[in-house]
Amino acid sequence: MNAEEIVSRLLYRDALMLVINKPASLPVHPGPKGGETLFHHLDALRFGLPRRPEAAHRLDKDTSGCLVLGRHPKAIARLNELFRNNGVDKVYWALVEGGPEADEGEIDLPLAPKSPDRGWWMKVDPKGQPSLTKWRVLGRSTSPSRGEVAPQAREGVEGASSENSVLPPHPGPLTRSHPPPQGESEKLLTLLELRPITGRTHQLRVHCAAMGFPIVGDPIYGTAPRFHGPGLHLHARSITVPLYPKKPPILVEAPLPEHMRERVKLCGGAV
Repeated sequence: MNAEEIVSRLLYRDALMLVINKPASLPVHPGPKGGETLFHHLDALRFGLPRRPEAAHRLDKDTSGCLVLGRHPKAIARLNELFRNNGVDKVYWALVEGGPEADEGEIDLPLAPKSPDRGWWMKVDPKGQPSLTKWRVLGRSTSPSRGEVAPQAREGVEGASSENSVLPPHPGPLTRSHPPPQGESEKLLTLLELRPITGRTHQLRVHCAAMGFPIVGDPIYGTAPRFHGPGLHLHARSITVPLYPKKPPILVEAPLPEHMRERVKLCGGAV
């Protein structure tokens, strides 16, 4: 990725804040293994200011969509405070294998690191940090591919739109997904709107997998192969930031990545 490409992903800009549409597979920060990261391209987003912007929150390497950056120290401090106090409304779209029976609900499962060796791999743990995700079904359909979906989660987590395509709210309680009939498990897909009320590492991925509907393309908590899979189908669709006290909150939406569009269309979502 070059400077022109990163600038082309700019969704919003003002004196304090930038929002970009982060591509999947691009880490935000450098890691021990090296390689290209967003950090290496931040000079292109200075737009005349003396220092580079900084990310105000985390977004997983394989997750695409809205990423907020502060343009100077005071802006970064203000944004960090908003994210820390859950003042920012984050909406994700996810394609999941199978899906819940109800049309909306909550997942309230505490999370903790899976092991000291891999502190960023998470698991459901009664002694972990409280973690809450609200979800809503946006559509249901079938997968265009074969053999890449299944109704069960990986070991370590089990047991734990267009407007006219949105299904009506369901007043009933959250229920775990039921595997489709034999021969149908490769086909059923559900498009979910996910709202993380807390911000734990890999929260959405672990919560969906723990409920029996892992996110398509997840090689850690789902059923996708570690290499050459379809790509994680998790996208930070929109973000609402109440940055200025006397002005309405800033709403920014990110277009879907190419690898998600076909399946989102099949579920009735707007691309």
